[in-house]
Amino acid sequence: MSKPNQFTLLKQRRFAPFFWTQFLGAFNDNLFKTALIVILTYDAASWTSLSPSLLNNLIPGLFILPFVLLSGTSGQVADKVEKGKLARSVKFLELGIMLVAGLGWMSHNLWLLVSAVVGMGVHSTLFGPVKYAYLPQHLKQDELVGGNGVIEMGTFVGILIGEIMGAVLVAQPHGIAMVAAGTVLTAVLGLVASWGIPRSPAPEPQLKVNANFLAESWRNLAFSSKNRTVFLSMLGNSWFWFYGALVLSQFPVYAKDYLHGDHSVFVLLLTVFSLGVGTGSLLCEKLSGRKVEIGLVPFGSIGLSVFGIDLYFASQHYTNTQAVDMLGLLAQPGVVRILADLLLLGMFGGFFIVPLFALIQSRCDPKHMARTIAGTNILNALFMVAAAGVAIVLLGHGFTIPEMFLVTALLNAVVAVYIFSLVPEFLLRFLAWMLIHTIHRVKTVDAERIPEEGPAVLVCNHVSYVDAVVIVAASPRPIRFVMDHRIFATPVLGWIFRTAKAIPIAPAKEDPWLMEKAFVDVAKALHEGELVCIFPEGKLTSTGEMNEFKGGIAKIVGRSKVPVIPMALRGLWGSLFTRDRGNVFERSFARGPRSRLALAVGRPVPPDEATPENLYQQVLDLRGDWK
Repeated sequence: MSKPNQFTLLKQRRFAPFFWTQFLGAFNDNLFKTALIVILTYDAASWTSLSPSLLNNLIPGLFILPFVLLSGTSGQVADKVEKGKLARSVKFLELGIMLVAGLGWMSHNLWLLVSAVVGMGVHSTLFGPVKYAYLPQHLKQDELVGGNGVIEMGTFVGILIGEIMGAVLVAQPHGIAMVAAGTVLTAVLGLVASWGIPRSPAPEPQLKVNANFLAESWRNLAFSSKNRTVFLSMLGNSWFWFYGALVLSQFPVYAKDYLHGDHSVFVLLLTVFSLGVGTGSLLCEKLSGRKVEIGLVPFGSIGLSVFGIDLYFASQHYTNTQAVDMLGLLAQPGVVRILADLLLLGMFGGFFIVPLFALIQSRCDPKHMARTIAGTNILNALFMVAAAGVAIVLLGHGFTIPEMFLVTALLNAVVAVYIFSLVPEFLLRFLAWMLIHTIHRVKTVDAERIPEEGPAVLVCNHVSYVDAVVIVAASPRPIRFVMDHRIFATPVLGWIFRTAKAIPIAPAKEDPWLMEKAFVDVAKALHEGELVCIFPEGKLTSTGEMNEFKGGIAKIVGRSKVPVIPMALRGLWGSLFTRDRGNVFERSFARGPRSRLALAVGRPVPPDEATPENLYQQVLDLRGDWK
């Protein structure tokens, strides 16, 4: 039976009220901010003597300043207070802020509006930890990526519609009054939606909130840094917001001074980019196979650099110097390439951000969930403040906006290489994801039998040099592979498996010390709750048939009383990566460009039944006649 898709969550009370509360908040933030930025870009003289470029970078910086200062405290509050109650309190605050903003609009008082920008930053700071800590409480593990995708899609659609409405309304004859009324009305609707959020018990109701918000922010980051994978994922997430903030903040001036467009051109740029992010976020569930697939993160990062660089070159080839509206822009040569770059930037941004958030949610301490998200928000804010600072410095040194796009894309490539070298699991999952989406079409059978937590030993037949990569692609969590020391020492595959913390082993007659060390490392990994995978045949098959299972598995379960999960690869024999002695070119063409294969997972075997003979038979039965 096929599983329901992610959109069915929008019909359920555990998700829908929260979704609409979040959506309306994102909409209102951007309706207000965009209206203010557009009025200061196209009518700055009647409001202030400051330059539009400075204001376009200053206002987003002021909005995110509360994230730097208050995220640590907001994370504590979210772990201490029931989340439905907290959401409603935040929505009351939003209503008050928008009433203040309305006074600013109607009295033509810029600094009252700027204070409302800071106030909305406080509102978003308080709601941020609730937003992502809520989902793991109400969604199953296989719904987490889809749920995050819908939330990210809703957030960016809310941002998009808010930006469009802000830019369109403020240009109308009575636009200022319409913006003032619209933001107040949206705050009321968000408050109404928040009353439908189901009860979400606080994980630590006895937690004492630290009044020293700066010290708490530092303590929050220090705690999160103890989990290396989670912390580096937080850094990767924050880098995306640096990238996005630096690029998006240039859109108003880019639309006006480089594309020579009116405010409708600015709206078009925002629309295309936001549609890209929404599309990429929703595609994550399909591309990830309904699991937390961090292999998409390097894929997304590659796209962010490739299309960011191309946006620079596309901008260089835009030659129009006449004032145009949106329709006039679409008639200009070269503009399709610019819009395609923006769409694909957004789409690959979605591939990058959604799996990272799901990884943070699934691997951090559940009792510290909201504070981990708050730590992420602190880093996001710091990176976005840095983006505003970098933009101001680059503009001050004479960089053009297209050159800023180029610098950001090149920096992204450097950051990506750095992060993925520190967390090799990203790279290994990326290679696995690419393998099963290019060379092979992989079907998994009962993959949910691979435990999502706790120690276990996986045993599988050994058919090809990429067996481990296929298994990694099917697993919901990292695996420590035990492999022949000679493969471990090969130049390319060896580097990949070393970075993935594989465990090399040698026969006793070759290197008894290394063999014994391997068993000690396996026992240690299992004691720490990890998954360990071994190929009990001890060598690749040269005929397609299974070799007998060696006694190493009995020694492992004798030391560590953990369940053993039998698995079988089907359909790999005869591929380029096997020891089939047939003609390599004939094999390649016979199998076609997307050959089918499968990984079947059996029921857990208790350690006292995990004999080599029993496991051999179970793996053979799982494999069947399809080699």
